[in-house]
Amino acid sequence: MPKFIFVTGGVVSSVGKGITTASLGRILKSRGVTVSIQKLDPYLNVDPGTMSPYQHGEVFVTADGAETDLDLGHYERFIGQDLSASSSVTSGKVYLSVLERERRGDYLGGTIQAVPHLTNEIKQRIYAAADEAKCDVLICEVGGTVGDIEGETFIETIRQIRHEQPRNNVLSVHVTFLPMVGATHELKTKPTQHSVRELRSKGIQPDVILARSDHTVSRDILDKIALFCDVDPRAVIPMETVASIYEVPLILEERGLGDYVLERLGLSGPRDLDEWREMVERLKHPAGTVEVAVAGKYVELHDAYLSVKEALAHAGIANNVEVDIRWVQAELLETRPAADLLAGVQGIIVPGGFGERGWEGKIAAANYARETGIPYLGLCLGMQVMVTEFARNVCGLPAANTTEIDPESPHPVISLLEEQMGIRNKGGTMRLGQYPCALGEGSLAAEAYGTNLVFERHRHRWEFNNAYRAILEGHGLRVSGTSPDGALVEISEISQHPFMLGTQFHPELQSRPDRPHPLFRDFVRAALRLAGGLPAEAVAVGGGQ
Repeated sequence: MPKFIFVTGGVVSSVGKGITTASLGRILKSRGVTVSIQKLDPYLNVDPGTMSPYQHGEVFVTADGAETDLDLGHYERFIGQDLSASSSVTSGKVYLSVLERERRGDYLGGTIQAVPHLTNEIKQRIYAAADEAKCDVLICEVGGTVGDIEGETFIETIRQIRHEQPRNNVLSVHVTFLPMVGATHELKTKPTQHSVRELRSKGIQPDVILARSDHTVSRDILDKIALFCDVDPRAVIPMETVASIYEVPLILEERGLGDYVLERLGLSGPRDLDEWREMVERLKHPAGTVEVAVAGKYVELHDAYLSVKEALAHAGIANNVEVDIRWVQAELLETRPAADLLAGVQGIIVPGGFGERGWEGKIAAANYARETGIPYLGLCLGMQVMVTEFARNVCGLPAANTTEIDPESPHPVISLLEEQMGIRNKGGTMRLGQYPCALGEGSLAAEAYGTNLVFERHRHRWEFNNAYRAILEGHGLRVSGTSPDGALVEISEISQHPFMLGTQFHPELQSRPDRPHPLFRDFVRAALRLAGGLPAEAVAVGGGQ
């Protein structure tokens, strides 16, 4: 019988529940406990696929093609395993399922209510996720904060599961924020007390309280929280802000979270975070620095490119350097010379995205990389940018474009597949999830991966137009990765360039701190060569996935 840990948040949003959940997963897994993680999101969208990054940050795509919350990226990076569509539950999915069943008459004329129909649907999805993963422990994070009206059904479901399950099968972890009043320089526990009171009013007594703070939390503060919230003093654990999110599992383990959780759940296992600790030490003590520009249209919102940011950090660990990111607004590249904004960087990334805003600025970034020999990595849209720039400025097709931007382009080097032409719904209708990619022998991609077949995750609608493949290849663009049948272009490279490569997929989604993605690793390595050589301590990390 699986056990369940429910992670809720209080006081403010963005308090760190996602990192807490991921860190707890890492701690348990390091002790030999099999884990899986699920996100319960209260919003009424079916998934975040149609939401603006300004609303929700990046969309993280699972191997089976689910568009999910960015927290699932944290979960995968920390526990080092792939999650699935069942790991993401939204109110939208729950309501849609219940209403579809009501329309079919599945409820035999009964009145449909939040309890039991919505709560039963949520319960079924929680139990199904644990059963699918065949894990010892399923950790469920509830989005938002306790008291949000849209989260009521999730909280009620948790209460019911606590009632149904044996006592040592369920644990409640509540993450709160300790604000400091500037005038008195005092950390205040009252918001935490109110948050716990709200949770208890819903029938849930937290077993563990994690106190987030930007300042050092004294033992007196922790004892006060334990007393007024009726929690074991051992289970009130401070979680101060740290330089790297990857330090959090180490800190929580040292402060006894792993011991307490295993004890309460009736599990056991020795501490073993040595490899993780070694990785964090490499992250904190690099032998050098390299600067990489990320040219996109949401650069003021780093969460829009969270997996790219983390993949660069992982590649830095592998090469024993710190990767400094210069965030460059693509629209500015349309009105200012690229050299003004990109001078001095050792690498350029154009990440994925949709729409025409900043398109020509991204073209300018690719042109600057190609003409100056600066390593370039194009991710999904970034590959389409690279191909379009090459067609315009090398192949003599100045009007080349993608039909996403110019449906009437005389040279649509990027276009929709025929079967995609009639699609009208925006949600869930792209090429999503994991697809195979066959690599060309002797290519940069094959050298990085160290194999001839890989599987990568997609989230896009427009594709490389094979009608232009011959002319592009004739001028020096190499198609180095395709679908196994050769029909779809997955990777392209620019010959006679130190490192200029674009992927139709999103390699950043599979990068891990202890297993960096091969393309990011080799991109940073190429940037280091441009910067003046590799540090002697650079790690030789093998290719493959």
